[in-house]
Amino acid sequence: MEILVVEDDIDAARMYRAALESRGHKVVTAFDGRDCLEIYQDALAKATAVGGKIPGGHPFDAVVLDYKLPRIDGLQVAREILRSNPNQRIIFASAYTRETLVNSVRDLNKIVELLQKPFDPEVLVNLIEDPSVSGKLKDLNTEVAMSNSVTNNQIDGLLKKLESIQKKVVH
Repeated sequence: MEILVVEDDIDAARMYRAALESRGHKVVTAFDGRDCLEIYQDALAKATAVGGKIPGGHPFDAVVLDYKLPRIDGLQVAREILRSNPNQRIIFASAYTRETLVNSVRDLNKIVELLQKPFDPEVLVNLIEDPSVSGKLKDLNTEVAMSNSVTNNQIDGLLKKLESIQKKVVH
């Protein structure tokens, strides 16, 4: 798999990269939101120029995105990526899971994957490699799409469901 890791903590980015590369994945890193968008748009342009269509619908199998980033924050980066490629898999890495979930539902109109910082890099690898996660997220997004607005109780329920998905992936 090819993964774009966007993390302003250089040590964390190195740990994620090492864990992913140890399993044979190709990793591209960026340390702020602006660089991420440039890397993503370049990869998207190259992928579409080669064959007209992007294999799998996206230039990266996953974008691991820190929620709090310099220059352009993670939520804005996610919005821009999803605007140009709605099928892109995005995994937010955040110490602020509730805020991240609320804002992703409100601003992106979808639930993206979420990892509570700090986490073991192996958890990230397992999440990325588990093919069942996307189906479970699709179900949650259908649930959100059917509701005009999301209440605090629904957010709590969604957080529990996301945590449950992660626990199943880890074990």
